[in-house]
Order: sequence, then structure tokens, then C-alpha cells
Amino acid sequence: MQIPALSPTDVLLNTTDRTYKVTFARTRFCANEFSFFPFVSLPELINTSHGLWIHHLKGNRHVRCSFTDPKKSGLLNFLLTFGLIRTAIADYNPIPSGSMHPTILEGDVVLVNRLAYNLKLPLTDIVLSRLGDPARGDIVTFSSPKDGVRLIERVIGLPADSIAMRDKRLLINGHPADYVVSDFSTDRAGEYVLPATRVTEKLGAHSYRVQWFSGIASASNFGPITIPADQFLMLGDNRDNSADSRFIGLVPRDLLIGRAECVLVSAAITDNWLPRFDRFGESLYK
Repeated sequence: MQIPALSPTDVLLNTTDRTYKVTFARTRFCANEFSFFPFVSLPELINTSHGLWIHHLKGNRHVRCSFTDPKKSGLLNFLLTFGLIRTAIADYNPIPSGSMHPTILEGDVVLVNRLAYNLKLPLTDIVLSRLGDPARGDIVTFSSPKDGVRLIERVIGLPADSIAMRDKRLLINGHPADYVVSDFSTDRAGEYVLPATRVTEKLGAHSYRVQWFSGIASASNFGPITIPADQFLMLGDNRDNSADSRFIGLVPRDLLIGRAECVLVSAAITDNWLPRFDRFGESLYK
């Protein structure tokens, strides 16, 4: 007597070298065959152009099945889980350019908290819930509104702010930022090595170091501009060598990816590729 089509049923099929998980779907067995099958000797595996089949040693029946090697399945599950974590919870970003000198260097790999501002549908820019608001001075990763490239810059202008720059010095809501020269150095700008002045920029309670090149004035004057709701003005700390909001425009909130927290690992990729152990675990907010 035949029984109705079965719901997918899993059994373990053991061979000499591995264990397969066998899923049966849309199959019909005689009742006595189905109850007996898991305990019979190993069926013969037949690989056809239509997929893998089981050939019953008893009853001469063919049953179409899907086979999963648990080892490969475990690796696939790990990769899927890892991918979901990277796209929704936390991420790491290698830094290829010098737009955030002297805070972040080429070859740094930074940890990014993707839950700092938004909960997003994985692999998309669809915001499911707002979890927090960017603060002035935060270092954030975001998708460029110009071409979608992932960038990392510092939040300078918040919604409703009036932002201006005069001779490289910022004015926030009409109040000038404070600047104190910290040191002098040299740095690379494209093919050239130029003298650089590093200063501490203080915006209210937030202070950090930025860099100016001597003899270069890259968009050193703009505004004032008023920042619309749900948009942000981003600037790189390397003010004369950064493709930031002065060139790509304001950044909408839904393009924010996360808040950069610290340097995970670092290597001198523009020099000898040796690890920079002193930067491992270094906070981006000192």
C-alpha cells in the first residue's frame, strides 16, 4: 500500500570516508520500506546528469535526494554568519589612503561599529531603526554620495549647523575653532613630499590633530553653509589632501555605515610592509 508524499526527512548516510546528510523530498515509499530503509545496508549512490540519487538495494527503486557534506555546510554557515555580522553589526576596514593623516595611516585596519547610528538590513542601505546620532568629532565610514565609494572622514557639521572655513580655520555657528600648533613634519601628497604643520583643532569639547601642507590651499575657504536635516558635513584630518564634503557634498544619514573605534592592526604598506605593533589596538579618540 502506498503512503502520501512525505515531508522532507533527514537521515545520516555513512560511507567509509564521510557522512552525508540526505534530505528526501516529494518521494513515495511503501510503508514497510520507509520504516526499514534507515536500517538497511548502505544504498548505492548514483550520480546522473539530473543530480544524485539513491538506488535501493531492496525494491529496485530510485529516490531523488539532495546531499550535503556537514563539513562544507559548517563552513558555509560560518561564512554566512560572518558576512551578516560584517554587514550589520561590526566591520573592519583597511585604510588605503592618507586623507585622515595624522590620526589614521595607510595600512591601518580600523574596527567599525555598525550599530552606532543605524540598524540596517544586511547588504543594503535600508535603515530599519535609528540607534544613535553622530556627534561632532566622530570618525565615520560612509558611502560617498558622489560615486558610492566607501570613505572614512570626521563629522564636522551636524544638522542645523552653520559651517564656514576661512584660511583653513573652521567657524561653527559663527564661533571660530581653537588651533594650537603641535609639531612640524613632512608628508606625501601624491608624488611629492611636502612640509606639513600639525595642529590641534578644538571644537567645543572635541579636540584632535589635523594637518596642513605648507604652500597648498586646497578648498581652504567656503561657506557659510547651513546643514539640512539628516545630512552631515565631513572633513578629513589631512585637510589639504582629502576628498571630503568640500568635493563630494554633504552626506545623507542613510549613507552612514558606522563609527570607527580603534586600529585593530597596522602595517607600513607605503614603506617596508613591516607591522606597526605600536598602533595595534590604538583608540582613534585620545
